[in-house]
Parts: sequence; structure tokens; C-alpha cells
Amino acid sequence: MAKFEKRLEARSLRKKGWSIRSIALHLRVSKASASVWCRDLQLTPAQKKRLLLNAIKAGHAGRLKGALMNKKKKQERIWFYRRLAEQELTLLTNREFLIAGAALYWGEGNKNSRLGFINSDPQMIKFMHRWFRRALGVKREEFMPRIFINAIHRPRIRKILKFWSQLLRLPVRQFGNTTFIKRNPKKIYENYDSYYGLLSIGTRNSSELKYRILGLIKALAVQGIYFPLYEGNGNLRQGSSVVEHRPHKAVAVSPILTPAIRR
Repeated sequence: MAKFEKRLEARSLRKKGWSIRSIALHLRVSKASASVWCRDLQLTPAQKKRLLLNAIKAGHAGRLKGALMNKKKKQERIWFYRRLAEQELTLLTNREFLIAGAALYWGEGNKNSRLGFINSDPQMIKFMHRWFRRALGVKREEFMPRIFINAIHRPRIRKILKFWSQLLRLPVRQFGNTTFIKRNPKKIYENYDSYYGLLSIGTRNSSELKYRILGLIKALAVQGIYFPLYEGNGNLRQGSSVVEHRPHKAVAVSPILTPAIRR
């Protein structure tokens, strides 16, 4: 049995209430593999109850309870830090917003060819679309988005175009020709109907804009080399790489940031 077929069967058995250990033994795979294959499944209350009964019968009730407690603690930590981040980043100044977008473009944007930021994460694409407009002054009609996706999704292309069009609030006619990647996947993907490919955000007459972004990236790179490091008391840390050892002020972090760009 191929690996992807075992993965599909493992998920099916998990939904029927099988334990990870039982699935691993049945499919002759490691518990780690079975766990990874099934960890994102959202079980119904009935499925969870059946899984619990099976675990009790197998003598694993104690370990299952411990696992559930650990999962609960993990979720609590995730939500705690999410709320903390929301408090810290409630507002971004214009400068901070400019820096955030430049850093993202540094990581995911084209630096050696024509301007374009490419990613499959809708939230990141939406952020960068707003960055181009608000921080760099790109007009709505100047955008030229383009989709890159495997050729197996050709029958869904109208749905895919509609998804990105609605996300960015741009008309479909403004999108460039879709690039279909001609490569046959060797496994079955369960997210076929919910995958929307990679989107590249480009613009018309982008030469000057590209040079501006590259300038921002270069400035960030220089800051990373020469920006002084401070101890908690605001004193310059010994060994910091700075061109001139003049008195520097530590960067003040304040919960109130103005002027600001609201999320």
C-alpha cells in the first residue's frame, strides 16, 4: 500500500474512533506517522465519545485524559499569546507599517527580476496588497495580479479567480494570464477543492517602485549589521557593531503609537 493511501485510510479509521496506536499497528507504521496524518482532524462529539470508549476499553483512558489536558494547555497558551500580540500591535505607525511590508517583501518578493510579491497565504497577500496601496501609493487600477497553480486545477480556474478577485476587491479582467504548472502530483491532496494556488502581486510601470523597495531592503540590511544592541538599563552592550561609538538613545517601546494605520 502506498504511503498516501495509508494516510487516507488512517484518517478514515480515526474518524471511526480508532486510537493512534491501533491505526499504527493496523497499517504497520510508526505512531508518530499516524499522529501526524490525523492531527488536524476535527472530530464530531459522537466521534470523540466513540474514541474515548475505545480508549477506555483498551486501558488507555489515563493517557488519553493526559493528552487532552496537554492539548487544552497548548490551546490556552496559543490564545494567550494571540491576545497579547493583539494588544501590542493594536496600531502601527506609518513607519512601522512600511518596515513590516519591506521585511515581508525581502523574504517573499522578487528581487532579481520584475517586481512581484508571491505567496499562497490569503492573509499575507491581503496585507501586502494594502501595503502597496497605503505605504507606496499604488493605485487600485495599477495592480496586475497573476496566479500560479498546478494544471490539475484548470477545471476550477473560474472559482480560483473569483476567490482572489473578491479578496483583493479587484476585477478579474485586471488579472494576468494564469500560469498552469504542468507537473503530475504523485499523491492525492485532500485540499484540492480549497487550494487557490500562488498569487503574485505585480504592478504596471513597476521599475521605479521596485528600486524603491530594494532601497528599503538595503536599509533594513544595514540596520541589521550596525544597529546598536542595548542592555536592559539602556547602556550600549560591549562588542556591538556600530560605525561610530557616539551616544545613542535606546528605542522606546510604547503601547500608544501615533500617527497610526488601523488594522
